[in-house]
Amino acid sequence: MRNAYSVETVRTAERELMARLPEGALMQRAAAGLAAACADLLGRVYGSRVVLLVGSGDNGGDALYAGARLARRGAGVTAVLLAPERAHAGGLAALRRAGGRVVGGTGGKTDGPGVEELVERADLVVDGIVGIGGKGGLRADAVPLAAAAQRSRGAVVAVDLPSGVDADTGEVRGVAVRADLTVTFGTHKPGLLIDPAREYAGSVRLVDIGLELPAEPELEALQHADVARLLPVPRAESDKYRRGVVGIAAGSARYPGAAVLAVSGALRGGAGAVRYVGPAGGAVITRFPETLVSDQGPKHAGRVQAWVVGPGAGDDAATVGEVLAADVPVLVDADGLRLAEAGVVRARRAPTLMTPHAGEAAALLGVDREEVEGGRLAAVRELAGRYGATVLLKGSTTLIADSGGGAVRVNPTGTSWLATAGSGDVLSGLAGSLLAAGLSAVDAGSVGAYVHGLAGRLAADGAPVGAHDVAEAVPRAWRNVLG
Repeated sequence: MRNAYSVETVRTAERELMARLPEGALMQRAAAGLAAACADLLGRVYGSRVVLLVGSGDNGGDALYAGARLARRGAGVTAVLLAPERAHAGGLAALRRAGGRVVGGTGGKTDGPGVEELVERADLVVDGIVGIGGKGGLRADAVPLAAAAQRSRGAVVAVDLPSGVDADTGEVRGVAVRADLTVTFGTHKPGLLIDPAREYAGSVRLVDIGLELPAEPELEALQHADVARLLPVPRAESDKYRRGVVGIAAGSARYPGAAVLAVSGALRGGAGAVRYVGPAGGAVITRFPETLVSDQGPKHAGRVQAWVVGPGAGDDAATVGEVLAADVPVLVDADGLRLAEAGVVRARRAPTLMTPHAGEAAALLGVDREEVEGGRLAAVRELAGRYGATVLLKGSTTLIADSGGGAVRVNPTGTSWLATAGSGDVLSGLAGSLLAAGLSAVDAGSVGAYVHGLAGRLAADGAPVGAHDVAEAVPRAWRNVLG
């Protein structure tokens, strides 16, 4: 499990650790890890040109001490100070002793090129402008340097977090540095795992500095081993009913494909049988003859352990209401989200898993889509609390939040090629099948998103992919996780 903690939690842990260590020892640990990462990225340190963008906080100190280490290995290191009077004194002294040089201000002149040109010509640019407490984008005096870093011929390394992004929320409210690598200390911060900030971070390298952190993080991301422990595996005495039966109430005369795709995901999701009810029975049975098809509605479909309702359902509010009245776990997607009343969902005793994309979440919250996409963590928490349900917010970063609070899960798999019609229907069927197999709503959503994202990667392999290809790749993804 990869965990992320809030700024407040990290700072508390740092204070507690610093109280037990000699003065400056914690910063030296961070600087050593940062210097090692920079050296790995450079390949050859001797003779390389390194520019440090240094703000007034501890991140600037980390950058200066790391620069001193690189200078002692033969790199030409220049520190650009955005606030010369408030730069870390010990770090400045260390850099100067190691042979590094210091310039101040943006757009200013040194005895060589201008500062921005200096940044552009660097082999490596180290972003130590703002620390994890920064809010609201870069200040005006830092913007030209960030722009020069993007034009640089070399790589950009962010110290702990790209300057200008919000560490706690992943929001980017203004100009921010775009890094090729972020070297973060002690633990991941939520902003490193959530878009839009995640795309500014590049690759992320975690440096252990000895922090003691609480058991429950703000954010957690499952990894292969975690998913492997949760995937349902039939036992010797299992039959199709003991493995779980998932009901799919989806599709319409206009959208029969949604039903077919939801069933395709469900058949590969671990349950022993799939029951389908709805007007697309002919299309479903033609493609998947193993499906148990009924046209008598959810109440007369037979026993199920979980329902999926909504994909391609159109305006069939009666079916959505009938499924939500069932005393089994229910996954609500697509049209079902529009037709499900908040009061009905909150009143349910059995678990409910809602799976909106950003546009659907915006409609449910009564806000603009841009607000959801810019503040995904706040949006998924708000929806989970408002509906009393587990919410899986789909998108470039898929988040899963439970109404009871606790850590929000973020899905680390996936590919932009999954942004294709019907992909969400496959995910609904897959996660619904996991619900029927006995997983909790949070685990079903998390595992479903993980396997679905991995299947998308495997199916696409860098090329366009259709939703049916993603469904067919689910067994490969499953084996990949278990293998």
